[in-house]
Amino acid sequence: MTFRPRLAAAALALAATALPAQAETQLTFKSAKTGTSYYQMGVELAEAVKAASDGELILTVEESQGSVQNVMEVRARGGDYIFTSPPSLVGSAQEGAGPFDGKGDPKFAEIRALFPIPSLTMHFVVAGTEGGREMSELEGKSVLLGKGTFSATEGEKYLDLFGLMDKVTIADAELSNAGDALKNGQIDAFVSASSWPAPNIIEAAAGTGVRILSLSDEQVEQTGQARVEIPAETYPGQTEDIVTTGLPVVAFTTTAMDEETAYQLTQDFWETREKLAETAAWWAGVSPDQVAEIGALHPGARRYYDEAGIATGG
Repeated sequence: MTFRPRLAAAALALAATALPAQAETQLTFKSAKTGTSYYQMGVELAEAVKAASDGELILTVEESQGSVQNVMEVRARGGDYIFTSPPSLVGSAQEGAGPFDGKGDPKFAEIRALFPIPSLTMHFVVAGTEGGREMSELEGKSVLLGKGTFSATEGEKYLDLFGLMDKVTIADAELSNAGDALKNGQIDAFVSASSWPAPNIIEAAAGTGVRILSLSDEQVEQTGQARVEIPAETYPGQTEDIVTTGLPVVAFTTTAMDEETAYQLTQDFWETREKLAETAAWWAGVSPDQVAEIGALHPGARRYYDEAGIATGG
């Protein structure tokens, strides 16, 4: 009478082998240069999504030289590709304008948005804690803008808009050396476009003492960018809110990604965003209110927003 338990055990073993294994979807997240705040965000996002999906969605973070490269790689990537970029840059790619002049590709039309990530926020940083906080404080100073970066092109634009270009000296150095250059007196100020709080500015503020300048409402309007307030105490020695500008940044994919993956990824992001903000303050600046401005949505992301009652802007 021992054959029945043996048969039962064999049946259970067979049933177990017949059960489907937990699906694991491998995705690539193209971010920024290693060591930057945006690369760190990619790492944080990958960890959060893995936890929220119980290991079903695995994001591998890839280093990038910037948003232009991220968009260009759409031409050779498949449905597992996610990348970060300002929506305006995606628009330029789809129009074959700006850095994409003469480099158009039909795949650019397939780019679709998933969710916003922390904005690129303009920081105008001046050495020393004594003095004003207006943009006119840059007059007569040596200013590092960096080379080939968004902060360089945007910073130059602002100096021109505010009549400061002929009143400053543009330093010839890499932005990655800004903290040391400020500390050593090689420069008086630098411009940085990054999410807040920016690690390099925290380091500069803690080491040598700095002022982060504020724009007037009129100056913000002149730039054509969104108004951003950096709360007091974000940086060492910062006792008041800082008014500046920000450029939205979005996590994109293409229509090659299947709807269910896009849906799950978008859902996992929003369900874990508050937890992300508890450990990294820059995620606190991301809200559902931004979704309406991020561009054409992937059908999977749109399904999530419709179910969650989040406005998508049509």
